[in-house]
Amino acid sequence: MRTLAIDTSSEACSVALFDGDQLVDAAHREIGRGHAEQLVPMIAALEDGGRAARIMVGCGPGSFTGVRVGIAAARALALGWQAEVCGFNSLALVAAAAGGDALVVMDGGHGEWLIQPFGADGTPRADHISLAPDQAEQCFAGVIIGNRAVAFAERYGGAPMAALPDARNALRIAAGQANWLPRPVYARAPDARVSA
Repeated sequence: MRTLAIDTSSEACSVALFDGDQLVDAAHREIGRGHAEQLVPMIAALEDGGRAARIMVGCGPGSFTGVRVGIAAARALALGWQAEVCGFNSLALVAAAAGGDALVVMDGGHGEWLIQPFGADGTPRADHISLAPDQAEQCFAGVIIGNRAVAFAERYGGAPMAALPDARNALRIAAGQANWLPRPVYARAPDARVSA
């Protein structure tokens, strides 16, 4: 069975196509913004247009807009292809690149870091939290991975690995982190408010 993996929860726009457990094709770009414009053409450029019987999509936590773009695309493709769709923890996707115990430290917006520790089996050891850098010392772990890993290590020590979510690691996510409903997970409430 073919699986299409999508993650747009950070400044990276990342897609990967698998046949069983074998990577068939992938694209990964650090774009900052513009996921809505780039995601579908990236998928279309994959082998066979990225068509798959199963779609995995990053649900966050991460970029408010990016997460929503990825989920909307995954749902639309699933409808058109009559494919199943499931969500996954985008921080678990980052942890999968470490291949063992790791503390994921990502940009959480508003000057905060989004942090979650993972065990060697890829399961979280605690829920994700969003903290100001000055409050993150209690989160220390040996391997720190993410787009704020170097900044964390400069403050608190540890072995940093700079990384963004990469869809090529999607099949390495622990099962409990890769069977979510395809809906957004956020670190905090949205900045936008309904006017009275």
